Parts: sequence; structure tokens; C-alpha cells
Amino acid sequence: MKLATQTLGQGQDLFCIHGWGMNLAVWQPLVEVLQGDFRITLVELPGHGASPWEADCCTLDDWSSAVLAAAPSRAIWCGWSLGGLIAQRAAALAPERLSVLVGLATTPCFVQKPDWPCAMEAAVLERFGAELEADQARTLRRFLALQVQGSRNSRATLQLLRTEVEARPGARAQALRTGLDLLLHTDLRDQPALDVPRHWILGGRDQLVPLAPESRLPGRVHVIPGAGHAAFLSHREECAAVLREVAAGA
Repeated sequence: MKLATQTLGQGQDLFCIHGWGMNLAVWQPLVEVLQGDFRITLVELPGHGASPWEADCCTLDDWSSAVLAAAPSRAIWCGWSLGGLIAQRAAALAPERLSVLVGLATTPCFVQKPDWPCAMEAAVLERFGAELEADQARTLRRFLALQVQGSRNSRATLQLLRTEVEARPGARAQALRTGLDLLLHTDLRDQPALDVPRHWILGGRDQLVPLAPESRLPGRVHVIPGAGHAAFLSHREECAAVLREVAAGA
């Protein structure tokens, strides 16, 4: 499967993977402040934006392999939310392709477990799945609102998020269902240790990826106070600064 990509800017290679229900346009505000520092490749997940959908491309390894095929030969990878889950798996499949892994508002496991309490309740994702069948547009709007909840400037961030998402074709229903399944059932905490430097950018007010597991995340954690799940939109200068710092040490 050949995924849709866009490349902008010049400099060190930076590869960005968006989250569930989104598309590559969501990165545009961050690209504006980074394209003088990086050659940025943006990819759209299977069935999202202009990327095709194939029914037999439905596992985490399938999506990770498709993303690897679209990536530069070696780059700093930045994966947001579901995109971060895929980046973590890609780093295990082909560590030589990543100079650094940056997880943006992401985690190895999005669902609460007895030994992993600081995550979403499974019922939240299951409810999104049920609502998706009834009204896809309404479900996506509600998910967008959840991503900015708690953020210091949530109203402006939500408007920006909606504007960017609507700039590209909407995600297919099958891709959305598959993405929810990946979020619900993936647990990469027991994945073999990665031979890739790891950084995590977390929002201090993120409702989907709470801060408490930060001490359990392997690598360096960067917390952006006042940011929600879409810190790269609400606090793009702070996110850009972290990415420049990561690149300088790569």
C-alpha cells in the first residue's frame, strides 16, 4: 500500500505521523515554525486523508510496515497519539530507520490496566466505537473536543484543529474502526527494549494521556504545562523547541 505523503522544508529529516481520525494537514501550524530547520515528511495513515484503504491491512504491524515504506531512509520520527503507537512498533520492526523516536501525547498502552491505571478507561474507546456506527461526523467532533479538554486555550485550539482536519478528505469508516481497535487492544509495554533514543512530549493537562505514567516511560520526558492532547497546536513554539533540542543531540 502506498500512503499519501507531503515533504516540506530543508535540513535534518523529520517524519511525522498523525493520530486517529486526523490527516497530514493537522501538522501545518507546526510545520510553519520548523520548515527552516527540518526537511519534514508528513504521512497519512491507511484510510485517512488521501491514503488508500485495504481491508487486509488491519493489524498494528500492517500499519507500521505501510508507514515505514513511506518514511525517509533514516529520520527523527514524531508520532502523535495513535501515530506514536505506530512509531513505537515501527522502531521495533526497523530500528535502523529511526535516529530518534519522539512520542507526542502518546504511550505504549492507551487503556487502563491493573498495573497501568493512568490511561483511558476501555469503556471510553468502546463507546466511541458504538457511536461511530451511528453517526461518524458527530463522533469525530466529540473526539476533537476531548483532545483539547483541559488545555489553557482550548477554544482556539479546537477551532484550529477543526480547520486543519477539514482541509483534507475525511477518514474512511473502516479505517476509523481499525484505529480504535488498535488503541483499545495494543499494549507495547512488554515489547523488547528498543535500540533507539526515545523522547516523550506530554501535555500537563492531557485528558487522554495523563502525566502519571511519565516515570514509567523509557527515555526522556518533556512536559508542556497547560497543554492538552494537541500540544503541538496549542503550544507549537514549545513543541518546536523540544524537537530542535532533540535534533541537536541526535
